[in-house]
Amino acid sequence: MTSALWTFDELAQATGGTFTGLAGQGGEATGITFDSRQVARGDIFLALKGVRDGHDFVPMAFQSGAAVAITRRPVEGGPCLLVPDVQKALEDLAVFARDRAPNARRGAVTGSVGKTSVTQMVMQGLSRAGRAHSAVKSFNNHIGVPLTLARMPRDTERAVFEIGMNHANEITPLSEFVAPHAVVITTVGAVHTENFPDGEAGVARAKAEIFDGLLPGGLAVLNADNSWFDFLSGQARAAGALIATFGEHGSCDAQLVEHRVNGDRAGIAARFHGRDIVFSLSHTGRHQAVNALATLLMLEALDVDLDTSLLALESFATLEGRGKVVTKPFKGGELTVVDESYNANPVSMTATLKSFGDRDKGNGRKVVVLSDMLELGPDEAALHAGLAATIGALDIDRVYLAGPLMKHLWDALPESLRGGYAANAADLTNTVTEDLRAGDLVMIKGSNGSKAGLIAKALLSA
Repeated sequence: MTSALWTFDELAQATGGTFTGLAGQGGEATGITFDSRQVARGDIFLALKGVRDGHDFVPMAFQSGAAVAITRRPVEGGPCLLVPDVQKALEDLAVFARDRAPNARRGAVTGSVGKTSVTQMVMQGLSRAGRAHSAVKSFNNHIGVPLTLARMPRDTERAVFEIGMNHANEITPLSEFVAPHAVVITTVGAVHTENFPDGEAGVARAKAEIFDGLLPGGLAVLNADNSWFDFLSGQARAAGALIATFGEHGSCDAQLVEHRVNGDRAGIAARFHGRDIVFSLSHTGRHQAVNALATLLMLEALDVDLDTSLLALESFATLEGRGKVVTKPFKGGELTVVDESYNANPVSMTATLKSFGDRDKGNGRKVVVLSDMLELGPDEAALHAGLAATIGALDIDRVYLAGPLMKHLWDALPESLRGGYAANAADLTNTVTEDLRAGDLVMIKGSNGSKAGLIAKALLSA
């Protein structure tokens, strides 16, 4: 059996395409990508249509060593596999790759917050248990999910896939591509609500689409603490799923009993199917302790033993922009930065603020720097202003805000907490850097589109 990711014969068989510009018979490819800047020698290049037509980048891909390009028309520079629709060809490759690894146990993760963290925690456990596969980063959309499947080696034993959405009817086809044996819905909250006239109810229905691809008798891992649990469990049962629960309820299959923060780690006591367990995490947020319990149930469903799963959680490192803690020299002392800048919504913002509030600040101050939360629809002003009550109940000393939506929070904050406000993240950066002192503990969070990452990057390089 070949060790190549794809043979040319398989590419033709999967897509029904025909080759042009191919010298001789056969051929192999070792990877697949749609980004010409990331082409490695031996890759398949997908000429997908984005802001620009991917066919414009085929010559560059060949110059970088692409073995073949999947295109709608011939392009000079190397062999092309001609297909009517490159996106459809990618989806065909995804299904073919899934089916040629029939013994691989597959899991899928969705939810309003925590998808990437849970997916990567699960992958940590799968990697310890055997030949495992997942996305290299948060590839969770109509391109990323089939691409991750198309990259799955034929000898994979276990795999996990993150599935996201912005609108209704996006998760169903992705779940059907994956055909998972188990799925997790981390939680449902007010995220992307501008695209759902009925708000969270529409989000809950969209998340429940993950059951559409679940294999018969598969497992649905659900958050018993979430207000949409009854709806989701009903949808799961209607799809023929078994159900496992996680959360802080005593009746959960995986129940959080105790969560204690000790420096940059959290100590966790839990009950797993009635068995008392203890472990620690590098992420100190209580919400991540709950996510870890969902991870344990998913790993169990994918045939990973509990001891291996616990070791994986102990060794799991926080991800860039998702709670990574960095202590660095600053103004003659040290500054501790909690980087939560990857994304934000009301659910994750509240959980992260509470987690930050629980941290020991030593002799310094606790400072939060927030940028706009996006895609919240008509309630966006109230959802931003409503954070004032959360912040006011926590041990937080100063608040810096960026963006037109965060102006609503600025107006709702007491004068004593106001550190600084700017119309955008870039304009706030200098103010924050100048005002911070040695010994401070600072947390940065906001939506990707509101550029909280610019502030985090500036502080980490200051």
